[in-house]
Amino acid sequence: MDGLFDDATLRSGADVPGSGALQANTHASAPLAVRMRPRTLDELVGQPQLRAEGSPLRQLIEGRQSMSVLLWGPPGTGKTTIAAIVSGQTDRAFVEVSAVSAGVKEVRAAIDQARADLTRRGRETVLFVDEVHRFSKAQQDALLPGVENRWVTLVAATTENPFFSVISPLLSRSLLLQLDSLTDADVTEVIDRALTDERGLAEAFTLDDDARAHLVRLAGGDARRSLTYLEAAAGAASTKGATTIDLETAETAVDRAAVRYDRQGDQHYDVVSAFIKSVRGSDADASLHYLARMFEAGEDPRFIARRLVILASEDIGLADPTALTTAVAAAQAVQLIGMPEARLNLAQATIALAVAPKSNAVIMAIEAASADVRAGKIGQVPPHLRDAHYPGSKKLGHGTSYTYSHDEPYGVAEQQYAPDVVLDAEYYRPTSLGAEAAVKERWERIRRMVRGR
Repeated sequence: MDGLFDDATLRSGADVPGSGALQANTHASAPLAVRMRPRTLDELVGQPQLRAEGSPLRQLIEGRQSMSVLLWGPPGTGKTTIAAIVSGQTDRAFVEVSAVSAGVKEVRAAIDQARADLTRRGRETVLFVDEVHRFSKAQQDALLPGVENRWVTLVAATTENPFFSVISPLLSRSLLLQLDSLTDADVTEVIDRALTDERGLAEAFTLDDDARAHLVRLAGGDARRSLTYLEAAAGAASTKGATTIDLETAETAVDRAAVRYDRQGDQHYDVVSAFIKSVRGSDADASLHYLARMFEAGEDPRFIARRLVILASEDIGLADPTALTTAVAAAQAVQLIGMPEARLNLAQATIALAVAPKSNAVIMAIEAASADVRAGKIGQVPPHLRDAHYPGSKKLGHGTSYTYSHDEPYGVAEQQYAPDVVLDAEYYRPTSLGAEAAVKERWERIRRMVRGR
């Protein structure tokens, strides 16, 4: 779980008991998320691609290799934990620099200290930089000498796409590992482990199934958040003298009503269906209502974004050519910044798509073309359109009579493009709605020119 030392600019492993690495704080006063921090790679929940035998991360830890790593993923997926595991399991010192408050001076001081420790004591250092995307170019440049000379094993974490937020020299010298949001099953495992583990609640409380489901939904794939909510719920139960955490207690603890919404059941499909049909029906208010219900129920924002991208082509198409761009931008924003901020991007896209002019001409066109193909209307590619780059093609008449469109008036050449069997097919039938009205006029004119009518 990330951000153990978010309030510190620089924290050295020397301040933490146990082999100079960032160790799990088992003191009863420490937050539950801190106490339950995984100590080994095998204790890490989720990220099977990183934990697999022979994976680069396992080779780094078990092979004691010195390489720098960039961890890219949403909050609460284990970036800080992985840095601590790299440090602890390889007996390296651990130093954390916060990109929020550290400057070039602090970065250089950390690298100089690591270099001195390596020279005098032969001990390597893991330098963990949280939120590295917040570093300026100059600050990131300051990391390069330590990485290039292997004075430190850099583990940098970011929630933003590193190809946009990390300088190329640092990116090229680091191994990029992408972390995925935890699944509901992963978060459930985190919660259940905390309920029974001696470092956690040590079986002092039981958790009702509906309360567990509520905490999992609210966590939204964030392990740290799930443990924060569990700790609050356990505190609320303890205040009432209870040892069972029920749904009411969990709701009270996190100050949010549970949305009656089963992500695997009928409510899931009903709400999603209503959301799509409301956007298609151009009711922005109803669309926002269902969008909010999905947010409150902990629906995966990537799922919502995917549905909007599909809708942009299926129900709007060329009636508003910017709809697809808007939906894709919202989907990218979800990946870049995550929740809860990404709800603004999804809300903006939802409103834009709801109020946009509608057309289903795109899906009708591809369905009609696919129907002909499935019916066996394939036909031979006209000879003048066939590949003419290989020796002997001209003897077969391939490409010899092809007319280059750019040499013709208006950039449109009269010639046959479709196979004979579908020569007269008219798949795309644009509407007169929105921007597609202009497309319709142009397409009808071009169609006549191409087919010589």
